[in-house]
Amino acid sequence: MSFEGKTAVVTGAGGGMGLNAAHDLLTAGANVTLIDLKDRPEGLEGGPGRPLYLQGDVGDDGFVKDAVQRTFAETGRLDYLVNAAGVLWFGRDKSMVETALEVWDEVLRINLRSMVHTARHAVPLMKRGGGGAMVHVASIQALRGDDRPQDAYQASKAAIVSLSKSLAVQFAADGIRSNALLPGGTTSPMQERWDRDPAMKQAAAGAVPLGRVGTTQDMADAILFLLSDKASFITGTELIVDGGRTALP
Repeated sequence: MSFEGKTAVVTGAGGGMGLNAAHDLLTAGANVTLIDLKDRPEGLEGGPGRPLYLQGDVGDDGFVKDAVQRTFAETGRLDYLVNAAGVLWFGRDKSMVETALEVWDEVLRINLRSMVHTARHAVPLMKRGGGGAMVHVASIQALRGDDRPQDAYQASKAAIVSLSKSLAVQFAADGIRSNALLPGGTTSPMQERWDRDPAMKQAAAGAVPLGRVGTTQDMADAILFLLSDKASFITGTELIVDGGRTALP
């Protein structure tokens, strides 16, 4: 999968699967704009692609617009968009009958509205280049209920799947593909609770047919596949990467 000379924008790239995907794109030759509210991570200079790290809020449309336009101005193209920004707030995001509406609104602003911001500014630039590919990180929680719910998170991830399909249909004639990635439980900063409670991680792994939880590399591999020309006939779909968890009754 060659990405030599291409340009990507990756949100949520300050850590976790977003950072892993950005690293792999840089290694494969792409120039990558990494966007996150976190400080710039170390080790981005490995290349051969050129990194541009922009620190800011993906829920701010003006910031996102400037970031996407700067990316195009500096590289002359925009080929790929990866929406990996997101939050999962255990303890605050609960059942809809309990969750504070301020929490509900903020989760949807970060998880879903950020995708609207990036896509609306990326699509016109992809059109100018003759096409592109987008991957939006949802979750297997978009497909199921939960007796320990995080309803704002689940609603936002289900909406990502639906919006991804709509983008795929709207812009297929422009050569732009849009797909959603649905990870299962993954060792990442979002699941830092597993570091504090290894038994919880072991229990999660025990519920997976393949016997382990996912890694950010598992997710990055899937993201790069969906972006690549090897997936040139794949759009408007969801790739579930969960070790078989959703295959269980």
